[in-house]
Amino acid sequence: MESNKSFAIMAGDMPTESEEQLYRFLADAGIEFQRHEHPPVYTVQEAEQHWEGIPGAHCKNLFLRNKKGNHHYLVILLGEKTADLHRLERLLGEDRLSFGSPQRLMEHLRLEPGAVSPFGLIHNPTKDVRVVIDQDLKNYQQVSFHPNVNTATITISVPEFTRFLTLCGQPVRYFAF
Repeated sequence: MESNKSFAIMAGDMPTESEEQLYRFLADAGIEFQRHEHPPVYTVQEAEQHWEGIPGAHCKNLFLRNKKGNHHYLVILLGEKTADLHRLERLLGEDRLSFGSPQRLMEHLRLEPGAVSPFGLIHNPTKDVRVVIDQDLKNYQQVSFHPNVNTATITISVPEFTRFLTLCGQPVRYFAF
């Protein structure tokens, strides 16, 4: 991985402003990462076509809300797994979970559909998005996520990802999916 004040660009284009905000945050925190570009992807199935050569556990990220709309969750799990929302409702003590609208996603994480990522947490100063993570991610050395856009993927070590989450300050819970 590159030094903490720079990043590795794996293709020719430069990052967008949204990515630059993330990269400044990571650089200021001394978090190392690698960046890999690819065509826009909107689903895990589309992304799988571009994962060759990108190290780390590849994840799916779900932005959910409860029935009242007063609790929001970012659920992070291995890409090949399925989130059982009814089981998750019981574990979290919620009546009903559903996907948050594009408007809610933009309001809480400043992300667009297809680019849902834990890196959007840098745009959630109220810390009102609760983070739920697949406990199996702890078994990997690296994890890969979109850097707030769906045209690239960045890879960081699991300890650095844990430190990122700590710096963001949102509550984090680990569950078996």
